[in-house]
Amino acid sequence: MDYMEFLKTKRIKFESTGVECDTDLMHPLLFDFQRDLTKWSIRKGRAAVFADTGLGKTFIQLEWARLLDQRTLLVAPLSVARQTVREARKIDLQVHYVRSREQMRTLAGKLFITNYEMVDAFDPAEFGAVALDESSILKGLTGKTRQKLTEMFADTPYRLCCTATPAPNDIAEIANHAEFLGIMNRADMLATFFVHDENGWRLRGHAEEAFYRWMASWGMSVRKPSDLGYDDDGFILPPLNIEPIYVSTGYCPEGQLLFTGLKGIQNRSQVRKETMQPKVETLAEIVNASNEQWIVWCGLNRESEAATAAIQDAVEVKGADKLDYKIEALERFQDGEIRVLVTKPKIAGFGMNFQQCHNMAFLGLSDSWESYYQAIRRCYRFGQKYPVNVKIVLAEIEQEIYRNVMAKERRASEMAQNLIDNVQQFEKAEIDGLTLEDWQYTTDTVVGDGYKLMLGDSVERLAEVADDSVHLSVFSPPFMDLYVYSPTERDLGNSGTPEGFFQHFGYIIEHLLRVTKPGRICAVHTADVPALLSKDGYIGLKDFPGKVIDAFESRGWIYHGRVTIDKNPQAQAIRTHSKALLFVQMEKDSSWSRPAIGDYILVFRKPGENEMSITPVENGEITRDVWIEWARPIWTGIRETETLQYTVARGDKDDKHICPLQLETIERCIKLWSNPGETILDPFGGIGSTPYQAMKFGRKAIAIELKPEWFKWIVRNVKDAKREAGQVDLFAMAGVEV
Repeated sequence: MDYMEFLKTKRIKFESTGVECDTDLMHPLLFDFQRDLTKWSIRKGRAAVFADTGLGKTFIQLEWARLLDQRTLLVAPLSVARQTVREARKIDLQVHYVRSREQMRTLAGKLFITNYEMVDAFDPAEFGAVALDESSILKGLTGKTRQKLTEMFADTPYRLCCTATPAPNDIAEIANHAEFLGIMNRADMLATFFVHDENGWRLRGHAEEAFYRWMASWGMSVRKPSDLGYDDDGFILPPLNIEPIYVSTGYCPEGQLLFTGLKGIQNRSQVRKETMQPKVETLAEIVNASNEQWIVWCGLNRESEAATAAIQDAVEVKGADKLDYKIEALERFQDGEIRVLVTKPKIAGFGMNFQQCHNMAFLGLSDSWESYYQAIRRCYRFGQKYPVNVKIVLAEIEQEIYRNVMAKERRASEMAQNLIDNVQQFEKAEIDGLTLEDWQYTTDTVVGDGYKLMLGDSVERLAEVADDSVHLSVFSPPFMDLYVYSPTERDLGNSGTPEGFFQHFGYIIEHLLRVTKPGRICAVHTADVPALLSKDGYIGLKDFPGKVIDAFESRGWIYHGRVTIDKNPQAQAIRTHSKALLFVQMEKDSSWSRPAIGDYILVFRKPGENEMSITPVENGEITRDVWIEWARPIWTGIRETETLQYTVARGDKDDKHICPLQLETIERCIKLWSNPGETILDPFGGIGSTPYQAMKFGRKAIAIELKPEWFKWIVRNVKDAKREAGQVDLFAMAGVEV
């Protein structure tokens, strides 16, 4: 495969599985941005529309279903299904609300909608498409129920999820959608884009661009049309007026002289119950003084009952009511026949369109920001014509809850905006069917007396090195660790699978064979790679050196030997925190104990005879006693701290320090397998440890590095080595800046 084509396969992106559709076929009631989102969703085949309330997700999913021309099951929260049937009529569609498979078979047409609670009553094999409305509900379902829903529709060709914009760190919500759509499972998503530290899971620094590009390849995040480059005309919301009202209740817990503050969930619930009556009286005064429509949101049954009794014209909708009554009451409120609706957010707080109302009140408040946000967005949504007034009635001792929810509101808004800011360039490219490069690839070449340093991709820059021109290669490749040092597919470490890693590495191995002189050596530093429970499903080690040997042998190299570099287990335990190396684990259960992970130098020889008569490697720099020591299968005495300074080369987004190879290890390789004056190659230059040692010991150096920040340090370190070796840099003498 051509290398550039191969790089495209490494891009972590969900490719389209749907069909193309002309926006001219869509109903004229849809706005341009809704048409393009619908077209994109149909082309993707399996997609999510993360759009704010009121942006027309219902129309999008209905047109998506119509144009796919498949028998489609729409799944929605209990309160939303019948509303969707009504909305469909606005764009000349008939959607049947059904509760069973048998009922569906008696009806004509291809579009059916049911509730999440009833989805078990249907056979997924009978549908070519499924759409989840208010799909954030997946997060509220039990793991078993959510998994069942995912498994039910795993073979359904077309899948669509519609919900509000998630926060970029809402791992549960993003993972739930990715799993349902068959994009990526949670474990793979975490292993690919996230890292776990003392604060929990967070995006890897260099994975941000790839993560947002990946999300944009299957999900569109939109808070307003201009996020995608469209006009916001008609979608600018009126003011939102939020007023907390604190009621003096004189509450003091039994057995205490003073109230000392809210403690936990149980204490919060107790305070809410004990302070209910004065809050109900205050709320009733506010609502009864108005002749406009109101929604009163409650959290407890006793609150709902008391509010309904105290407020004129109030109608209560509670969980115990029959389904038909709930639906009828909510529709009557939408039609203006009910002045005051009293209910809970979990009953009518998701997906309902109550733009005809612009007044609401919360009788008490929980610490759930999502419940609060969704309840407000029933009225405060695009299409609302009047300022929305929100009264939050709390006991004076519940101020902490309000402050907590408001703090969550600010964080959620900031994170949602961060997501929009990061994905919008990729989303626009997705809608237009374009490929957007997110990392600027640059090249450079610095040539001095005895060295050639190249910035760029090892595969491409190695192509510039002449055949049979290198005497020895010494290097340490990336160890299959995603997004540690850069975000680009050109980075060998950014490989999602071992197979992809070694396919990429293979291009480099083949070049190394070409440029190396017959009979000469390639020394590769490797180590076993820890297997992680979050990524691999088990804790253990993976034989990375063995796979490297296989990769070299399969491309024509001769496996020539292996050196183990001795490691201090205590130093490694302190650095890695591996329980397998801890004294406490050894004393508790030594079945978990294992040896420290050693470093290995794998030695490969290119087939053919070395030019013995011209350039034999005579080892004139080492004595026989030193050779005996270095010829042992285990190298001792290598100081782990004897490396070039590397902390200065760490970038802002690097989650790990660069790990330069020990200088003494490189020295042994150079002196064992090359002569002074010969050429040493490192295709993964890092900060220049190998060319530094090559210059220091009188060799010539070629080094290639992908990352511009590190390339600068290679140039600096090679110059330092030349000065230390007492050599003269002709470029420096000429006053040329390199």
